[in-house]
Amino acid sequence: MASRVLVLERPSEKFLSPEPEVRLTQAFRRSFDNMVATARTCYSANGIIKEDDVSGAEHLPVEKKERKRKRRDDLARDLYEAGHHTTLQHAHFQFTLSNVSRQFLWSFLHSHPFYNSEQVSQRYVEVKPGSYAVPPLSGEALSVYQATVEQQVGVYQEFCRSLVPLVEEEYYERFPARGKRREIYGKEVQKKAQEVARYVLPVATFAYLYHTISGLTLFRYYRMALQGDAPLEQRIVLERMVEELLRLEPDYRVILQEPMPRDEMPESHALAECGDAENPERARRFIVEFDAELGERISKLVDCPAANESLVAQGVREVLGIPRSELSDDQAIAWVMDPARNPYLGEALNLDTLSKISRAMHHAHYTFQKRLSHTADSQNQRHRLTPASRPILASHLTGEPDFATPGLVRRDPAVRRRYDAVMEISWEGIRKLRGLGVSGEFALYLLPNAANVRFTESADLLNLRHKHTMRLCYNAQEEIWQASWEEALQIREINPRIGAFLLPPCTLRYQSGATPYCPEGKRYCGEPVWRLPIQDYHRAI
Repeated sequence: MASRVLVLERPSEKFLSPEPEVRLTQAFRRSFDNMVATARTCYSANGIIKEDDVSGAEHLPVEKKERKRKRRDDLARDLYEAGHHTTLQHAHFQFTLSNVSRQFLWSFLHSHPFYNSEQVSQRYVEVKPGSYAVPPLSGEALSVYQATVEQQVGVYQEFCRSLVPLVEEEYYERFPARGKRREIYGKEVQKKAQEVARYVLPVATFAYLYHTISGLTLFRYYRMALQGDAPLEQRIVLERMVEELLRLEPDYRVILQEPMPRDEMPESHALAECGDAENPERARRFIVEFDAELGERISKLVDCPAANESLVAQGVREVLGIPRSELSDDQAIAWVMDPARNPYLGEALNLDTLSKISRAMHHAHYTFQKRLSHTADSQNQRHRLTPASRPILASHLTGEPDFATPGLVRRDPAVRRRYDAVMEISWEGIRKLRGLGVSGEFALYLLPNAANVRFTESADLLNLRHKHTMRLCYNAQEEIWQASWEEALQIREINPRIGAFLLPPCTLRYQSGATPYCPEGKRYCGEPVWRLPIQDYHRAI
């Protein structure tokens, strides 16, 4: 096992912007003792082992307590080295994080399944000037970086105003009665303009959030702290998270490993064998190849096992103990996916993973090739059980603008020209930084939210169905909605008995008889979508 001595010295490089703020706000009591107590309970003939049983109660003599603690620490090391890590998952820790970049959140903190976050939304909260990370640059490089960000933020503020007439046109066409009370609904219009304007902001933009993880996830975070794309920011944040943990429970030093060196990671070895880690010409060839395969879609179904529908149907028969002669595939699929027969589908609380019949959906799988903007994928990845092979973003840099354009921007030629111009400004800033010898890691912070991210995403039907339920809603982020709509239509073509029930929440509730049909309350999108065939879905805002 690698050294378990934590090195808490700060990296020699520091961000010039306000440093990340990390606070441990909620934690299990005596979580290290609890970890060992849970392990010993597995083999206890005397019932539940408690925390005092592993570290000693206060009234015990010092020598006896020391023996208990040594036994506890030895067992903790043995468990850790043997890979018996479920005991580390009982304790959870809630952190508040501020002054952390959107790039860090996308690349690291939200790139895995085992966490929960509630973060400030750029869709609904206006971004203030100066709220962005500034990496350790100096001289001309610092001037280029700051000038580029100031122009990005300036256009964002401009778009927050100039997009309002376009949004109003769409909004009051959808809600004609509200047009007579514009003073009341002006904030809603402003938020939708802001949602589009955010595409020009840099991924350096700060966020603040609550982030809750298990002890095991924190240990994994720290071990992987130096992986791309934002190793400096990652190490700073994760050292502070670990400092907060050790301040509360220093006993965790017994099993804590240091971060894996970056040159030992397989990604580094693979890139080294293929030449430079950042090769614009190679990246260009990859993007041309990827986009040619994707075609006109932003999400293309590239793999779908032939037995998907029959596997789901057989799973239903197995749950119910009914032979094929008495329950056809059509009937079985309807029992699990038709809201008129499965009332779970009309509930707000997702019960699929606990429902015996719903778990039959695990057997069907779908794989999609996708291209989304950085900001859209930052929300898309929050569906943690539809995992993807997201890129080391620096290896995708070609030096040329490569971005998504929201539908509202495409509708107005003047706005489109301004949008394209700020995209060129963004990539020109990146090119200048790279020409000055700035690493890809720091140049990436200038990427706009609109920057394209290419990846393949796979999901079983149970989790994909839930994602489509949430993201086919007209209130969902535009690109994720578009991708989900394309996916649902493609599945209908190949697996029609399954695809017929990949629908937004209002339609599922309508078909199940639940009221009100729209569960969003005052956030109702204004369209009676439950009356529309999915082929006719259309939205501009």
